[in-house]
Amino acid sequence: MKSSEIKFKINLDDKNLPKSIQWDASDKEGEGEETTKSISLNVWDNLNHSTLRIDLWTEDMSVVEMKRFYIDILGGMAQTILNATGDEYISEEMKELCDRLVKHVNEENKNSTK
Repeated sequence: MKSSEIKFKINLDDKNLPKSIQWDASDKEGEGEETTKSISLNVWDNLNHSTLRIDLWTEDMSVVEMKRFYIDILGGMAQTILNATGDEYISEEMKELCDRLVKHVNEENKNSTK
C-alpha cells in the first residue's frame, strides 16, 4: 500500500501568530518546502460527527487575498461535492454563491481604488 505525507511548518511570533508558513508533500511536483501566506485545513471528526478546522494566515496576507482564497476554497468544494456525491444542486448553488462573491469583491476593489 502506498503512503503519502503532507507537512506544514509554522513559524510563530512572540504572540504565537503565524510569521511564516511552509509546506511540503511527498507527492507534489518539485522538491523542497514551499512558502504560502495561508492554509485552511478541515478534518472530519468521525467520533463526534463534526468538522475540525485549522485556519492560519500570515500578517502579509492582504484582506483581498484572504477573500479570494476563501472564494476559491468554496469553488473547489463545489467541484468536490459534485465529484464525490453527484449532487448537482448543491454544487451549482455553491458555484452561484462564488460568482456573487467574486462580483462583490471586484466591486469592492473597484470602489476602493477610486
